[in-house]
Amino acid sequence: MGRAEARRAQKRGSRRAKRSGVIRRFFGWRKLLGTFLTVSALGIAAFIALYIAVDVPGANAQAKLQSNTYKYSDGTLIARTGKVNRESVPISKVPKDVQHAFVAAENKTFYNDSGVDLKGTARGLVNTVTGKGRQGGSTITQQYVKNYFLGQEQTVSRKAKELIIALKVDQEKTKDDILAGYMNTSYYGRGAYGIQAAARAYYDVDAEDLSVQQGAYLAALLQAPSQYEWSAASATSRKLVLQRWNYVLDNMVEMRWLDSGKRAGMTFPKPVAPKPAPGLDGQTGYLVDAAEQELINSGISEQELAAGGWNITLGINKGKQKALERAVDRKLISRLDPEQRKVDSHVQAGAVSVDPKTGLVAALYGGRNYRAHELSNATRRDYQPASTFKPLILASALENDATTQDGVPIKASTIYDGTSKRPVKGSDTAFSPPNEDDKDYGPITVQRAMNKSVNSVFAQMAVDVGLEEVKKTALGLGMSPKAGGFDVRPAMSLGVMEASPLDMAGVYATLDNHGEKVTPRLVKSAERGEQRVQLPDPIGEQVVDRTTADTVTSVLTGVVDDGTGSAVRRSGLEVAGKTGTSDDNKSAWFTGYTPKLVTAVGLFGEDIENGGKQVTLKGAGGGGRVNGGGYPAEIWADYTQGALNGEPGGEFDLETDQGAAVAPTPVPTPTTSAPDPEPTPSETPESESPGTNPSESEPTPTPSQSTPTAPPTPPPPTEPSGRPSTEPGADEPQLVPGN
Repeated sequence: MGRAEARRAQKRGSRRAKRSGVIRRFFGWRKLLGTFLTVSALGIAAFIALYIAVDVPGANAQAKLQSNTYKYSDGTLIARTGKVNRESVPISKVPKDVQHAFVAAENKTFYNDSGVDLKGTARGLVNTVTGKGRQGGSTITQQYVKNYFLGQEQTVSRKAKELIIALKVDQEKTKDDILAGYMNTSYYGRGAYGIQAAARAYYDVDAEDLSVQQGAYLAALLQAPSQYEWSAASATSRKLVLQRWNYVLDNMVEMRWLDSGKRAGMTFPKPVAPKPAPGLDGQTGYLVDAAEQELINSGISEQELAAGGWNITLGINKGKQKALERAVDRKLISRLDPEQRKVDSHVQAGAVSVDPKTGLVAALYGGRNYRAHELSNATRRDYQPASTFKPLILASALENDATTQDGVPIKASTIYDGTSKRPVKGSDTAFSPPNEDDKDYGPITVQRAMNKSVNSVFAQMAVDVGLEEVKKTALGLGMSPKAGGFDVRPAMSLGVMEASPLDMAGVYATLDNHGEKVTPRLVKSAERGEQRVQLPDPIGEQVVDRTTADTVTSVLTGVVDDGTGSAVRRSGLEVAGKTGTSDDNKSAWFTGYTPKLVTAVGLFGEDIENGGKQVTLKGAGGGGRVNGGGYPAEIWADYTQGALNGEPGGEFDLETDQGAAVAPTPVPTPTTSAPDPEPTPSETPESESPGTNPSESEPTPTPSQSTPTAPPTPPPPTEPSGRPSTEPGADEPQLVPGN
């Protein structure tokens, strides 16, 4: 073959090769395109199948955990309970500009997007597959889905589910719901989950009170909570914090959510120093327990409370609470030495203070420390209120227009026989209670009998009124029907039933409130999200006539001025009150009130090492008998002065013409409730079970004890003030030695 022919053959081969290459390239691109379309179709089909298959799940367990917060009446924190520091709040409780700060920080297109960021998700998937960690952006909706429905694990399947669920959530929920869920489930550092806990942790305010500057910082925190924690951040980290904070605000200006002029004048709001959440030590546990029990009684189940999320505000006044704690420490705890005296370890103190106008508990003392003694001495009902019950007998007499055995109306000026161990008349059950120290008073007015807590007088008065009527009045005033030992018998006149300081504070608050029922309430408000508990009104109906209540108050001022409650006279306040000391000195009480404040203080003898057995208080503090006029009255006086903090105590506005607060009737009408010449043969002492001796300190008299036969004598002379002259006390005649 010649050269020319070879060249022509080469050209023909080249043309055939070119044509073959073009064909091959054409069919190669077609194959590639087909493959791409096939893969895309399969991907779309898989996505559709996945979209159909994946449902929006329920919330994960962690996302539902919340804490309950308990606050003083002024909104400051008392305690937080629960494993997770979170309190979810509705979007309405977050200022609009703070909402915008979160959107500006994380997802400027949030209000218009479909809930997903395909680029960010794809980048996240690649990073997950290649092991580059948590990189790649997500929308607010996706982050909410991760926090609330899924979890924090980094897997391809979790990212795929996040995408599908985010699309569905965006279709099912409003943007406000999604944003609220995002803010409530995110972690902000300092152990705070959710914006409410974060607002408290970083700025000590509620979420609804956040400023835009503060909101911008909280929004900035979500990118790196530990790194952006201001109090622990290095100089470099603080620069990053400021950069991020400025970034948020600048985005708000860009989105026209913030005026540029206002933005220019904003400075960084430094957060408060971190502090541990209050625990349940000291009085806190008693307050929390009492509040929870009150909510349960109001219809909230224990399961609902345990679920958390409750924002509970108590009526407890922070200043008054501290004053009560200081008073117990100063007037009691500082004088006890359990290492030197075994009895000192048996002393348990409880107290409740109530505002008689609102019915809210202003202060509560449950014991030395909740961690050491969880049973609250403020609410326990296993000790006798003793002579603090006597005013209720007088109230029942006045309310029922009762008369003595001889038909003489019972008033403050009515004369009774105050002879110790005098058998009561008109009772089917014989009863002859001794007075304190077995002291005989002879003829004595009701006023003076109250001042000196004369047992024989009130035992007879209870029978004169009718024991059933006395019990009815007591229950109406606020004594608990569940209290043990409230048997209808003459011994009830000496307070041998059981009651708590909370009960007695309510009873005396009702008297202070002119007979309108006061049922002390600890919880001021309780809400969880949009749910608000409907709490009963602590101020109820008129349970005794105003004149009845005011007359008892008037009489009780004499106990303070002239009687067993004289320890509180030093307070300089207008005070009504009553002491009480139970059988064998197992409890000692003072319950007293001013026009503004009612407080019941009780001391209880309890041997914790012996199963909580009730024991005597005798010898506590190195003295003898612990009387209601001693430690309890001194605690009451110290607390009340501190609680009022220099404010005037006010004057009683009384509608009555009886009692120590007004001039008594010049000549009291004598009655034949004085002793008969001889007792009837059938009169025998009432049988009492162990531990319920009706005497305040002495045993029940024997059947051989007879009724005095001396005729009545005129009442004791009165001082120019119109009040009976002072005599040695009957119930609690002396202060504890050293007081």
